[in-house]
Amino acid sequence: MTYTTEDYMDMSKRLDDVRTEIGQFIVGQKEAVEFSIYCVLADGHALLEGLPGLGKTMLIRTVSEVLDLSFSRIQFTPDLMPSDITGTSMIERLENGKQQFTFQKGPIFSQMVLADEINRATPKTQSALLEAMGEKTVTVLGDTKQMDRPFFVLATQNPIEMEGTYPLPEAQMDRFLCKILVAYPSKAELMEITKRTTGGLTIQLNKVMNAEEIVRAQQMVKEVLIADDMLEYAVDIIAATHPEEASIPEIAQYVQYGSGPRGLQSLIKLAKARALVAGRYHVSIADIKTVAKPVLRHRLLLNYEGEAEGKTADGLIDLILQTVKQGQVV
Repeated sequence: MTYTTEDYMDMSKRLDDVRTEIGQFIVGQKEAVEFSIYCVLADGHALLEGLPGLGKTMLIRTVSEVLDLSFSRIQFTPDLMPSDITGTSMIERLENGKQQFTFQKGPIFSQMVLADEINRATPKTQSALLEAMGEKTVTVLGDTKQMDRPFFVLATQNPIEMEGTYPLPEAQMDRFLCKILVAYPSKAELMEITKRTTGGLTIQLNKVMNAEEIVRAQQMVKEVLIADDMLEYAVDIIAATHPEEASIPEIAQYVQYGSGPRGLQSLIKLAKARALVAGRYHVSIADIKTVAKPVLRHRLLLNYEGEAEGKTADGLIDLILQTVKQGQVV
């Protein structure tokens, strides 16, 4: 299906209404709100990292309510088992006295799943999300079941340095379209948060979009155009993250592993989603640069020297964006 310029402008306005409605309840956190919407449009999953109490869980719950999606929350703890996420087969006694196995769906079978404090569970339990996130299916005892559409996993995690956390496996980190850092609120935002949460005012959120409209928006994102030179620019950025091929000395010195093909796919998907939000049907350099950090910060693995020197993935990505120019590497 071919969409017109008016279609993209209309969808941009609807998405602006979504952001406005989320802002009725969520104070600040502009980047977190923006990229949560981008991930929904790009049909991907997001990882939100920040200190406890910064509103990560409330943000995701608010997004699901405004988008009118079925919602479930999984609290990850060290004793959580994979079957607690996916569900399990149970023996059910029939009226004729016979017995049969009946599958009881787990909380993963929702359109929007909040994996709360995902890095507090063991790696075995964390990996139970892999199939659902990658293939949008769940296999239990050889029986494969499809997830509802649209389907998103938005996970929260506390900084790894905090006690009682387990680093996410690299394979699962790569499944997330982007990693969003939830910043500490400013003084003015703290005052507004306190006013909204400690007073008698109750905010009722309106449902601005629904699942059918989201699926349509996702299709519009796929049809956003990207010129060959824009695609080449994105490829150059990904190639610059590889230490064995890097022309940037700091990347070769401090990075152990760079981004793979899924990083390039995520970069293009989120750039297209940002273009749609802006009402455009083509990707610009600004789109690619804006989404580069959230897309790549969890895909750059620093080596021992990089960690010892206090280097950060964000700092190295900034260096890549400053060095890589459209059509060339300076």
